[in-house]
Amino acid sequence: MGTDRPGPVPVLLILACLLVSPAAGAQGNVTVTSVAVEPEVLMPGDSGFVTVTVQNTGPSTLLLGRARLYEDGVVPAGEPYPSVGDLGAGLNRTFTFAVRADAPDGTYYPRFSLDLRENGTLSHPVPVRVDGTPLEASVADRPDAFAAGREAAIAVQVGNPRPNAASGVRVIPEGANFSVTPGSAFIGTLEPDASGTVAFNLTPAAETNVTFRVVWRNGINTHAADLVLPVTFGEDKRQADPVITNVEVAVEGGIYRATGDVMNAGLEPARSVIISPGAPATPVDPFRVYVVGTLDSDDISTFEVTFRAGAGVEEIPLVIDYRDGDGNPYSVERPISLENRTAEEGADAGLPAPAVAAVALVAVAAGLAALWYVRRRRR
Repeated sequence: MGTDRPGPVPVLLILACLLVSPAAGAQGNVTVTSVAVEPEVLMPGDSGFVTVTVQNTGPSTLLLGRARLYEDGVVPAGEPYPSVGDLGAGLNRTFTFAVRADAPDGTYYPRFSLDLRENGTLSHPVPVRVDGTPLEASVADRPDAFAAGREAAIAVQVGNPRPNAASGVRVIPEGANFSVTPGSAFIGTLEPDASGTVAFNLTPAAETNVTFRVVWRNGINTHAADLVLPVTFGEDKRQADPVITNVEVAVEGGIYRATGDVMNAGLEPARSVIISPGAPATPVDPFRVYVVGTLDSDDISTFEVTFRAGAGVEEIPLVIDYRDGDGNPYSVERPISLENRTAEEGADAGLPAPAVAAVALVAVAAGLAALWYVRRRRR
């Protein structure tokens, strides 16, 4: 009568503790030691891998059942671990799941789940970031204007605004009506906020659009972004500009001799400059052509050319041929007048017909005037 007996509630409480304690103790002996996502940041639609490593920190072997990854933002490609098996004391086990990003930009938390057989379940969220920001390309250098058949230097800069590295970065020119070297350029890996520049030599045959395709990899996924460069023809504001000044034309024996100065009024050098008379003039020795050489910006040089011209020709062009720094050829014409020419000493017989007639008339008039003066004195 004096002895207290335990009631039913304490007995049930003890049984409940005995059932729960093994699961709690077993879970406490299995720890997630690391998680990794490859690539670190997925783009929408990308395939990648989620890797989870667990460790048995307890003193005894644990029996493990199924391991799986529950969807959130990324979709697992399958369930590769239907039954795991034993995990010895102090040992690690790594689980890798192939996934596909199936959500817009954002951070998601798919849940890793490991069945501990009769001891409960280990659950751990894995942060996965999705960001669709592409690489960006821009034209870092180009000429003021393009010309048909003229080689032009183009520099393309590629930047990585993504939060993770991009690998295998290449730039490939695509399109028609042009030739380009090299056919593609390799940049390699671009870390976040880094950039790289590649150079191309482009020679257009006609006005066109050149597409610079930037190709890169995000993990095992290949992506591309396009940069379109319109190629239109026009005048280069920096190119060489040969100007003819101080021209004097003399004639002797039917041969014209033109002398003067040629100056480069442009901002770029004119190389391999030669000057020759153009049609309707016919170049003759001793100066069919005159070799000037290189004219830097604001440089000046004298020249001399010799030629024949038919009766009635009042103007001819002087043809100036030269090349730019890339070896591209140019040809310009500068007209000169033959009207204000001078006759060199002893060259009356070589004057053109109109000039000879004028000289003859002057001589006849002078003779008649002299004869009238003599007759008047004799009277």
